[in-house]
Amino acid sequence: MLDTLYHIVMVPMVYLAVAWCIFGVLYRVASILRAPAHPHTLALFPRSAGGSLRALVEALTWPTILRKAPVFWGMLVAFHLGLVVLVLGHIDLFPQVNLVPAGSRHMVGWGLGGLLFTLPLLYFMNRRVKEPVRLISVPADYYLLLLLLFIALTGDSISWTNSWNPPIGFVITKAELATHYFDRLAHLSFASPIEGMLVNSHTVVVALHVLAANLFLMILPFSKVMHTFLAVPLNRLRRA
Repeated sequence: MLDTLYHIVMVPMVYLAVAWCIFGVLYRVASILRAPAHPHTLALFPRSAGGSLRALVEALTWPTILRKAPVFWGMLVAFHLGLVVLVLGHIDLFPQVNLVPAGSRHMVGWGLGGLLFTLPLLYFMNRRVKEPVRLISVPADYYLLLLLLFIALTGDSISWTNSWNPPIGFVITKAELATHYFDRLAHLSFASPIEGMLVNSHTVVVALHVLAANLFLMILPFSKVMHTFLAVPLNRLRRA
């Protein structure tokens, strides 16, 4: 029974979540492009020079947040740097990619990417429950943060155990994840991801991590995370 659940969560659900996320993002972008023009200008005044280049720079550096809330800005920087490291770390799990030597037990960043990603999430949650942010928050804001925290903590337990507790480590090694799981995903295989791996309590952690990531991909197109795809165009619009 558990083997079947592991298989559903870690294989077909992954394909479904990725396909749904891509479809959802394209649908949202298409809906925005098809929407009628706004009757009033959305530009900021006085107008500033720079156009698309300035819009890109401001979308990546958040100068207004730096002026108004420097601690929040620092946490945003740490969060996004951690996210970049984690994305690279997951890409490195595919056997076709070797950002870190294939035989290494470490992911990219040696566990520091998870730390940079997790600590800001705790700060964001603390900020969310306090006024004035609490007054403009909706349940979806909390659900999204809790889901991201769950993804972070389950992923950290895998990465940190391997990198920071070498005598014991995580039972499922990085090499096993690459060979038995990510390589099969790369080939769109529906083979069981736990075939050839020792099934134990650590398998539950991996499955829960994948399940939470699947849920996040499914809600991404309909959440505030869509700002990832719209930040630069909106900045450009405000400076039109």
